[in-house]
Amino acid sequence: MEFEQIQELIKLISETGLSEVKIEQGDFKLSARSKDYYKNTGERQIVSMPAMQSIQAPPVQQAPPAAPTPAATPKAAAPAETNDGGNYLEVRSPIVGTFYRSASPEKPPYVKVGDTISVGDVVCIVEAMKLFNEIESEVSGKVVKVMLDDASPVEYDQVLYLVEPS
Repeated sequence: MEFEQIQELIKLISETGLSEVKIEQGDFKLSARSKDYYKNTGERQIVSMPAMQSIQAPPVQQAPPAAPTPAATPKAAAPAETNDGGNYLEVRSPIVGTFYRSASPEKPPYVKVGDTISVGDVVCIVEAMKLFNEIESEVSGKVVKVMLDDASPVEYDQVLYLVEPS
């Protein structure tokens, strides 16, 4: 299915009020749900994929320029030293979106201050273009600071957590 066909499908869903559409053509599978579906069910769509890659696509309608669409589970950026006098590693956002500490409002946060994390542990979710991307740590150690409040906007490469190396 071509990108233009997917755009038309999204436009059709929006105009008709459909809540969900599924298409299968050979190995290609597409499932699309409207915003109302998630509002009515309270469900969050979580996308989980193995590695970070991006696909450049033109923005749909008059939307602001879109962040690269993750084709795989975004991983936190490489560790770095902080400038606050501490020798902490940083877990950074690989995408622009909205930062969530847990999978849903009723569930506990993935990590809290004092928790020990390892490489590959899911530390949060960043919602980008209605896709909920699990962010995995690329560092190991003890979480010493959560840099954002839940449901805060996050920029590309923004620090999410400070981690004391183990």
